[in-house]
Amino acid sequence: MQVRDVAAVVTGGGSGLGEATARALAADGARVTILDRNAEAAQAVAAEIGGLGLGCDVCSDSEAAAALARAAEAHGPARVLVNCAGVAPAQKMLSRKGLMPLEDFRKVVEVNLVGSFNMLRLFVAAAAELEPLASGERGVVVNTASIAAYDGQIGQTAYAASKGGVVGLTLPAARELASLAIRVVTIAPGLFGTPMLRALPQEAQDSLSASVPFPARLGAPSEYADLVRYILSAEMLNGEVIRLDGALRMAPR
Repeated sequence: MQVRDVAAVVTGGGSGLGEATARALAADGARVTILDRNAEAAQAVAAEIGGLGLGCDVCSDSEAAAALARAAEAHGPARVLVNCAGVAPAQKMLSRKGLMPLEDFRKVVEVNLVGSFNMLRLFVAAAAELEPLASGERGVVVNTASIAAYDGQIGQTAYAASKGGVVGLTLPAARELASLAIRVVTIAPGLFGTPMLRALPQEAQDSLSASVPFPARLGAPSEYADLVRYILSAEMLNGEVIRLDGALRMAPR
């Protein structure tokens, strides 16, 4: 898919991987809507790229539906959805603080997995009605998992389970949507220089960087965005999960 003049929606686009993706798609000529729980952040990035920024809880049926409707009014129905919204807390099931509250586990799954599915299903409902492009495609969805889905560390039970769900969603969703000419691909990033990691002490950042086989550094959000751009352009790429991690396999802790 060529994205010039195509409407695209990026969740979690107020910062990190989502922000880099929104900027890259806008630079390629897409009409970009940024959704983020932080409405001010979404609007700030959107103002810089000539897009639309909206506050949105991706877990909410009504909020997400309203946001996509606003995006369609501004830019036309979206043909591209990139799901970057997510949370990454670390919490042991049993620690000195006691037993992990069930609600804490549920919240992570709700945002990372249910939120991704919610946006996917709402996107598909509109994209299915579009005329196919010259390529034959109606739309493309890129979800964000994590290498924690495969080698989650101690304290990542909730996060790894939620991202494992995103991985498991990929192939059946791609198969189901094939008849509608909508592709679904997932990226599983490793250690990236998002605001959360950049907030760590430099010593911690250096230690994390050294754990990556090659290149021995944190990934740049722009590299995630570049992979999104490639996925959109590669029509045969469908139903796949791509690790973007410098060959990193996480240790238990």
